[in-house]
Amino acid sequence: MLELRRQFLKGGLSAALLTPLLGTGLLTPTRVLAADWNRPAFTARNIGDALKAYGSTNAAESREILINAPEIAENGAKVEIEVTSNIANTRSLAVFADKNPMPLCSSIEFSGSALPYLREQIKLSETTRIRVVAKTAEGKFHVAFREIKVTLGGCGG
Repeated sequence: MLELRRQFLKGGLSAALLTPLLGTGLLTPTRVLAADWNRPAFTARNIGDALKAYGSTNAAESREILINAPEIAENGAKVEIEVTSNIANTRSLAVFADKNPMPLCSSIEFSGSALPYLREQIKLSETTRIRVVAKTAEGKFHVAFREIKVTLGGCGG
């Protein structure tokens, strides 16, 4: 019991001493922060601007990107999709929903020999075509499309 009390007091004292340093930003964990956020691409209001900000306006269509998504989504607020890229050296996958108020849904980056696969739930405002853009290590862009019909809108509709 006495040992437990000592560990508790020791931990509490350490936390009390480190708290002011965290507040000043001196102990910011820079190595574990997420990748830079592409603000222009995520805040674009139409698909053309989003693709331009992402840098993929000249993407070549590819059958090597596999999109597994429902043909009809009963609720647009929660549509599960699964994407796999069989393109060699894929470094990122981005999911766009053409008719959403902000078309770029997500952008996932992979490092090294990671399998370019993602499974996520997206929100669709209405029946729309989704597109997945894969970027390779060489800087080339590839795209695949999938139409999803939505019976109940997810973005307030």
